[in-house]
Amino acid sequence: MSFTDSSEAPIYAGLVEEHGDVLAEVRRVAEETLREADRAVDFSDVRRSAAYR
Repeated sequence: MSFTDSSEAPIYAGLVEEHGDVLAEVRRVAEETLREADRAVDFSDVRRSAAYR
């Protein structure tokens, strides 16, 4: 079932219409946060520069 199909989930469709697709926004922000966290803890440049010493 597709949650955007209003014939199958009229309550959800009404909520999306009133408040926007909160679940899609949460998913987008979570993915962005994971990418930022990966960059924040990426020590590959540190290891590479130490190997050249």
